[in-house]
Amino acid sequence: MMKCGTYDLDFGRKTFVMGILNVTPDSFSDGGRFINLNAAVSHARLMVAEGADIIDVGGESTRPGSQPVSLEEELSRVLPVVAEASRMGVPVSIDTYKPEVAFKAVEAGACMLNDINGLRTKGMAEFAASQKIPVVVMHMQGTPKNMQENPQYERVVDDISAFFDERISFALKKGIRRENIILDPGVGFGKQLSHNLAILRRLSEFKKYGLPLMVGPSRKSFIGQILNLSAGERLEGTLAAVTAAVLHGADIVRVHDVKETLRAVKVADAILGR
Repeated sequence: MMKCGTYDLDFGRKTFVMGILNVTPDSFSDGGRFINLNAAVSHARLMVAEGADIIDVGGESTRPGSQPVSLEEELSRVLPVVAEASRMGVPVSIDTYKPEVAFKAVEAGACMLNDINGLRTKGMAEFAASQKIPVVVMHMQGTPKNMQENPQYERVVDDISAFFDERISFALKKGIRRENIILDPGVGFGKQLSHNLAILRRLSEFKKYGLPLMVGPSRKSFIGQILNLSAGERLEGTLAAVTAAVLHGADIVRVHDVKETLRAVKVADAILGR
């Protein structure tokens, strides 16, 4: 049982659906839709009403080619939204790799850290350890600005496993409790189509760590490559990827379309006997 603030996350009982709330003008799929506070809060409420188990708030786009934003700008985007969302009856996660943003967001009510940089930013591991909060450790080759230029791997699943080996050891040495670590292989982050498919096909191999797995395939470009569809038309492809992830061991799926995903996940969970 993982504690997230006052909430208990009982992984294994069911798959948890994390709703994406991008408070950005330039995210690849919904950039600009929720940059306004009222729109962001309304969307958070909608996702909770649709059954989201966790709301993940992010204030800096990490789409391929994106540029970093200033600390001040990111804080101004996320803190009011985190404060409102944390009163909606579900855990709130902060999607950031900046320790200063994480600190302020936890003060505002977030109880989970979703770090695309895998605790590689100076001070982030120490912060997570001090707060005793769950942290998602994600694999990414390169940075959002350059990650899709020409990602290369010897053996993608083995390479990600080596990364997890090192990052788990690092986190434990910094004082993060093992029961607070969630792993994310980083679908779409420094990965070609073949890499993303291999990750989903072999996801169960990451269960060897005995830690919860999060997967975020929602509307990603690899689905667009397969179906030749724009980001807004990738729902069915996303649901197929989500279902595959659940059947291969995902404990959390991070998605834009909560209602539809929850329906697919319930069927996948039933197939698994949950």
